[in-house]
Amino acid sequence: MGKKYNIPAFLKYINVKASSNDSIQVIHYDQQKEILLKSDPVELDFYLIAIKNNIEVQPPIAEMSASYLFLDRPGNLMEWDLSGPFMGYGIFINEKILKKYAKDYSFTGYNRHEALFLTDRESRILSDLFIKAYDEFCQDGFSEDVLVSYTMLILSYTQNFYERQFQSRSKIYNQVVADFYKELDRYYSAQDGENKMPTVAYFAEKGNLSVNYFGDLIKHFTGKSPLEHIHQYIIQIAKEKLRQTNLTINEIAYDLGFDYPTYFTRFFRTKTGISPKIYRNQ
Repeated sequence: MGKKYNIPAFLKYINVKASSNDSIQVIHYDQQKEILLKSDPVELDFYLIAIKNNIEVQPPIAEMSASYLFLDRPGNLMEWDLSGPFMGYGIFINEKILKKYAKDYSFTGYNRHEALFLTDRESRILSDLFIKAYDEFCQDGFSEDVLVSYTMLILSYTQNFYERQFQSRSKIYNQVVADFYKELDRYYSAQDGENKMPTVAYFAEKGNLSVNYFGDLIKHFTGKSPLEHIHQYIIQIAKEKLRQTNLTINEIAYDLGFDYPTYFTRFFRTKTGISPKIYRNQ
């Protein structure tokens, strides 16, 4: 576990000149020539929204600009190894200020630094908002409310742009969906579950994605959340076992990873409208 930093302490750690304000700060990275280029994992206790410019992505992403946006949330671990200073802006904002708004945006729960690669248009829109926020921050007696408003606009645009990213990279993400189905099928057939209920986190980890990003991606392309798919699959397996085996209902429940047979009965009835016993008798 890395050392935990608040906003002023973190900025001091990365050699960025800033005030002692722990509510909100806006940084223009172009002016920070002494920024720390390498760090072991450190933990944040604030939200960090940043746009980075003039980056090189390997392999290049068609129709994308040289900019990307990322967001880190409180509790995230950050580590980095940069070849040199970068360009762009960062908004550092206290958890208490943003928490009540962040829950409306699923991407604020991403914890694997899933970058949002920006088109030229998207880069211009977001850069303009960051520049305006930085200009306000540089004023004596800046308005915290104005800075929060700019932050909320950035979040709103980011939500839309993530949707675009899902669609524009559909070939890649359709493979993620296909792999999810394969892993779901393998979970029980290969007995990877060891009599444990499969979780969304398990499959997200398989895809090397954060739970929220994985969930948004699966729902975008299938119309159902990963949990809905998991529940649907469990019901399918349960029905097969009830029809084709002589296992007792209790044995089926334990085999599927339920801690108690009553949980399985309740789950089955909720999803199908009838109990496992009635289904078997039919």
